[in-house]
Amino acid sequence: MQGHCARPSISDVSQLSSDIQPEPSAATAVSPADLEHFHATGWLLTETLDAQGLEQLRSWMDEIAQWPAAGDGWMHHYELTDEGPKLCRSENLIPFHEGLRTLLTEGALTEVASALLGSPAALYKEKVNYKLSGGAGYSPHQDAPAYPFIDSHVSCMVAIDDSTAENGCLEVVSAHHQSILDTDDSGCITQEIVDSLQWDPVEVRAGQTLWFHSRTPHRSGPNNSETARRALYPTYNALSEGDLRDEYYEHKLAEFAAGEAAEGRVRVSLIGDFQGRSVV
Repeated sequence: MQGHCARPSISDVSQLSSDIQPEPSAATAVSPADLEHFHATGWLLTETLDAQGLEQLRSWMDEIAQWPAAGDGWMHHYELTDEGPKLCRSENLIPFHEGLRTLLTEGALTEVASALLGSPAALYKEKVNYKLSGGAGYSPHQDAPAYPFIDSHVSCMVAIDDSTAENGCLEVVSAHHQSILDTDDSGCITQEIVDSLQWDPVEVRAGQTLWFHSRTPHRSGPNNSETARRALYPTYNALSEGDLRDEYYEHKLAEFAAGEAAEGRVRVSLIGDFQGRSVV
């Protein structure tokens, strides 16, 4: 699918972001009780952006969504909905957006990731899941099988819009983040195990962040509402394992070039968790 505007160069996109305030306001404190909850359950909900910071982040997401499909390194993915093709994910963004790069690699989010990992954190990957009205959900899975090269990592969902049961909020399984569960051919959790687990929806207010361990089982339903459920998802690894972001995207691009999605499905990950229909 082609974008509706002329393709910019890397320097053009950098210039688009150069006048943006580099970092929305964010809370940084992680209490001992927070750490205890995360280590016990595998997830944690935190306050992240104030009203001004949230407004800034939303403007960045509007800007990124307008980047053309055939960019100079970023990736847009599209799904087919009953209303036609819609953007479902954008990734590999920080080389082309100064403000987002600062938000994800300096300050509050990196500090919280470091606290949860117990050591300094490095950004491993970043993506935006748009889940626009009519957008599909994600099958039950753990993130770890989709993250090569690293052993110690944590992800989070920074809510750009309110995430509710109606628009497909995340559902998590508490206290099941000690090991990798059995998977099916798509890399998702087998149905027998899925049926044995307790799945709890976690509604997240815009500006809050839901942190989860890379082995925390999670899933989400489709967006059956009239409004978008956009969320920013950075993943961090322990810096002691290396700065591996470039290697991750090189590996992902090679895997996408070599493999194919399940018939009729959009491929957005190294596992087949996304339930979106293919545009072609």
